[in-house]
Amino acid sequence: MNDREEAAQNNQGAAQVQVQLTGCLPEDAHTVFTALHTLFVSDRTKDDAPRDPQGAGVAVWAATVDVSEAPTQAAPHRLTEPVSATVQGGYWAADRLRAGLGSAFTVHELGSSSGDQEQEVQLRLENREA
Repeated sequence: MNDREEAAQNNQGAAQVQVQLTGCLPEDAHTVFTALHTLFVSDRTKDDAPRDPQGAGVAVWAATVDVSEAPTQAAPHRLTEPVSATVQGGYWAADRLRAGLGSAFTVHELGSSSGDQEQEVQLRLENREA
């Protein structure tokens, strides 16, 4: 671990990552949150299944994930279609979350914007090939 990673780990809240899912079916959002719950500590319980919103708006489902502990390995999870995810947090924490998701899905980074101490990363999650 380098000095930057150690400093990030020691700062309160540095291991927290915000995850937002958009443009996907509630079942796929639940699949992603289930994988995150397997990998890390999350503010969403396993039974907290996203529901189909009523009305014409676009649904955004969110979770806060604590990545302070190294992720466990997750079995590949099946999505009905690719899922767009926005991840926001410190550099170290966002990288750890992305790496953890890689055990459950194929993860493509579509873009990112960087700040002084945080970054926002756009990801596309797809089914892993067997």
